Amino acid sequence: MTGPQAPTITLRDLTLGYERHPAVHHLSLHIEPGALVAVVGPNGAGKSTLVKALAGALAPLSGHIEGLRREHIAWLPQHSELDASFPIDVRGMVASGLWRRVGALGRFTAAHRQQCDAALAAVGLSGFERRGLDTLSGGQLQRARFARLVLQDAPVVLLDEPFAAVDQRTTADLLALLHGWQRQDKTVIAVLHDLAQVREHFPQTLLLAREPVAWGATAEVLTDANWARAQSLREPFDEQAGECETGSPARGYHPHMHSQGPALEATP
Repeated sequence: MTGPQAPTITLRDLTLGYERHPAVHHLSLHIEPGALVAVVGPNGAGKSTLVKALAGALAPLSGHIEGLRREHIAWLPQHSELDASFPIDVRGMVASGLWRRVGALGRFTAAHRQQCDAALAAVGLSGFERRGLDTLSGGQLQRARFARLVLQDAPVVLLDEPFAAVDQRTTADLLALLHGWQRQDKTVIAVLHDLAQVREHFPQTLLLAREPVAWGATAEVLTDANWARAQSLREPFDEQAGECETGSPARGYHPHMHSQGPALEATP
């Protein structure tokens, strides 16, 4: 399968939040096509909020996301909408990755069935085609979710904690799949918490703590100083916080004043 080419993704002074209360502040950066990017930060840093906005499921409070089209995105949320007790077999669930090409009322052909089986083989689930979802382990279910991503064949893949509560062997196999996507020039952006894993597998990292702390080459981002700053910026979501004041001369963050931080450019 060969999908459209990955775009350059540009975030311009992006502020995100809920009911006009900001959760991510003034983020500006460029992600080149084919990048393998980790998004890290303390709990409550706005990582999932950012991925949700990139997926088109959350509109910005201010600023812009450029280069992304929803039909060119495959998104695996942290808390999947998939109900493992739903009466469908593994092949049927994975086949939902074809819906953009087949359509809701399209005919599921023998060729489509072969594509599903090839995707299952790619994630190590050959022979599981007729198994019910409720028979799968956590790792097997995550492999099936990744098989659905394979079928979507999108140029941009967004993953929110894809390896949480997944066994080591499954994690290794799925990381290999990510590297394969990168070799196909797909852009992969993943929220992760395992910093050793990030250092080993992800060339670029965004360190987020409601505001951008550092962005660029992973070794330069994941320093003790940067992580200490990210921890110092961590705070609970403040429902009483005011709206962002773009262009404020102040630096840093205060729960009632969201300042204009520096734009972060990727390092080659």
